[in-house]
Amino acid sequence: MLLKSEIANLRNNKEVGEKVTNNRKDEEKEIRRNNINWYPGHMAKTKKQILEDLKLIDIVIELLDARIPHSSRNPEIQNLTKGKKKMILLNKCDLSDDKINHKWIKHLEKEAPTILTDSNSGKKINQVLKTIECMMQEEVEKQKQRGRINKTIRVMILGIPNVGKSSFINRISKRTSMEVGNKPGVTKKKQWVRIGKNQELLDTPGVLWPKFDSEEVALNLAFTGTIKDDIFDRIEVAYQLLKKLVEQYKPNLLERYKLTDSEIKMMETNENSIYCLMQMIGKKRGALISGGQIDDEKTARIILEDFRSGKLRKN
Repeated sequence: MLLKSEIANLRNNKEVGEKVTNNRKDEEKEIRRNNINWYPGHMAKTKKQILEDLKLIDIVIELLDARIPHSSRNPEIQNLTKGKKKMILLNKCDLSDDKINHKWIKHLEKEAPTILTDSNSGKKINQVLKTIECMMQEEVEKQKQRGRINKTIRVMILGIPNVGKSSFINRISKRTSMEVGNKPGVTKKKQWVRIGKNQELLDTPGVLWPKFDSEEVALNLAFTGTIKDDIFDRIEVAYQLLKKLVEQYKPNLLERYKLTDSEIKMMETNENSIYCLMQMIGKKRGALISGGQIDDEKTARIILEDFRSGKLRKN
């Protein structure tokens, strides 16, 4: 995927325009190079291991990011787990739009039991355990009839990087020993975790797929931090995020950054309103460089962090 540059010329005057164009071309070449290494070797190995481990598994939990359910769904996971009992969790629901959450629940429940979860607060974690028991009730009864009283239910949790698997497992297992972070790649290897008297859960590293089906999917993954920030031009990603937020959650933006009526009017009448808004945010937050100019890189970091931490969420 190649992000379109919509702001390069706005950040520079005509005198240095040619230099900026050349720099942008260099950045685009760098994006292409990074895109080639999109699917590192460890992800291919993890996929093979998942296939092997699935032979031991009774139920698969597919963990999605509630902010971007479609974009955070690895199509390869759906293919790998065909024929298995499945549950879908929309995690980080505290950061997403409640109305949209329920639309996704209605849609995904046609495929499998679907639950909204928030690993930080523990919302609906107990419901997950009860659903596992319910899904396996018939099988457990069959095992009892064969004399196998305490069958261990084995569950596998799958998802792409940064959907909150480690936080979820810490909650469901009532422990805090697993490393947790708001960045992709925290879980490095598979591990079994006891989550109930006769329930064990197998955690696996997050796996992306080799090629994204659309630029929108790639951008959504960049917005939420699933793709590491050094893969793309951070300023470009923040610009595209602002564009989307202005369309969908404009009041949240205006409130978060305390924009005055005159500033809002200036932004709305500006031909390049999104970049104008970026500049205003940078100024408000003191993201300045020598000469009083706005530091676009620092501004981009502020915008992305505010979004990822839920400070721009829909109330």
